[in-house]
Amino acid sequence: MAETSRSFYSTLIPNFSKPISSIRRTTSVSPNTILKRNSESCSSISTTTANDSSIITANKKIPWGCDVDSLENASLLQSWLTESGLPEQRMAIRKVDVGERGLVALKNIRKGEKLLFVPPSLVISADSEWSCPEAGEVLKKNSVPDWPLLATYLISEASYMKSSRWSNYISALPRQPYSLLYWTRSELDTYLVASQIRERAIERINNVTGTYEDLRLRIFSKYPHLFPEEVFNMENFKWSFGILFSRLVRLPSLEGRNALVPWADMLNHSCDVETFLDYDKSSKGIVFTTDRPYQPGEQVFISYGRKSNGELLLSYGFVPREGTNPSDSVELLLSLDKSDDCYGEKVEALKRHGLSAFQRFPVQITGWPLELMAYAYLAVSPPSMAGQFEEMAAAASNKTTSKKDMRYPELEEQALQFILDGCESSISKYTKFLQGSGSLDLDVTSPKQINRKLFLKQLAIDLCTSERRILFRSQYILRRKLRDMKSGELQGLKILNGFLKFFN
Repeated sequence: MAETSRSFYSTLIPNFSKPISSIRRTTSVSPNTILKRNSESCSSISTTTANDSSIITANKKIPWGCDVDSLENASLLQSWLTESGLPEQRMAIRKVDVGERGLVALKNIRKGEKLLFVPPSLVISADSEWSCPEAGEVLKKNSVPDWPLLATYLISEASYMKSSRWSNYISALPRQPYSLLYWTRSELDTYLVASQIRERAIERINNVTGTYEDLRLRIFSKYPHLFPEEVFNMENFKWSFGILFSRLVRLPSLEGRNALVPWADMLNHSCDVETFLDYDKSSKGIVFTTDRPYQPGEQVFISYGRKSNGELLLSYGFVPREGTNPSDSVELLLSLDKSDDCYGEKVEALKRHGLSAFQRFPVQITGWPLELMAYAYLAVSPPSMAGQFEEMAAAASNKTTSKKDMRYPELEEQALQFILDGCESSISKYTKFLQGSGSLDLDVTSPKQINRKLFLKQLAIDLCTSERRILFRSQYILRRKLRDMKSGELQGLKILNGFLKFFN
């Protein structure tokens, strides 16, 4: 598992601007083009020599950050945080087996202890002070939401290098976060062809691209002295959004603020841990409470939230081992039959509740949600039940307070068969991919040691294996239910025939 993300207490999906239909790619800049920024004037751009420490080379390689296993940068971060007011810690940054860097216990830690105590002054949020105040004012004047504002802030501070207060933190961030944002379209189509996470990844990439293009057209192009294209380009935005997706946390007790928390974001994830970050009013710091004891030298873990393996891969770039994630699920794609006489009516009913003819539902090893069953009822319902279409569509939406646990006994068998058909269709796609991929047994905890192509392929195999396992379980449950229903029907026919023979 790579060190890629930190604790999302809850799902944080930014409200991106709609992608612009015609996207102009940023003109590439020669590697010889360099930008020097200093804190005295945020509009100063000059050419200087290649040995200047504050040079930014405008090419595809991110000029800041470090390799994900760099302990030197992590040690500098730790020293700077201590000098800036971080209390003495009971953990230290080390190379670890699970993730490439992590926080390791220095002393015995009891269950129920509060750790970290990062003060709000060492947290990056939408209210943080800019090295270039004019740039921050422009974004706020244009009412830019927190996510794109923080993405821009991170790039702006990174471009100031040593002049920025956050220099040591940014230097310790991974130069290339492990995220599906960095997968090419060809890689997504090849390796995630069977998984619905592919669609989520494409949607996310399009949203990030659209958000950048919106900022570039509305703001950056109008203030080139504040937002030079050599710095504020698509490649750097991909990096900053990768950092946000993998490290931004929501702090419920700090007015729900979204924030980057240096030091805390060195914690790796464990599916067995349920503790999360939050602001502690008594100690006035960001803390988490351990839910198990740790011995010296043992890695301390935190939860990134109850996420499926696909969601963990999407934001954080790793897949837990099969069967170890109790929150794992697979998105099952279902669709209405276009040949249905009531297809148009059903689609309209779904649209009124924010759904469509094609809908994805999460299926877990323990079963499927009530919304899926309601959608299945709607899909198989005959014209004679047109009066119930609205009720079924409402129940299929998770945005309604209407009763969802409805039953239509006359449709039960058809609905279960509909879901079974969807499961078996998905299983065939997974099986085709896995059979074509062959068998790999790579150590994906050390991606630097293996070829990128093999690494991505192994992640895809791990994800598809875990998702197919859930579908196999659902297939078994559905077949058993259908068999029992048919057995019951046969038994009922036998009893009825017995009565008829008796009376005859």
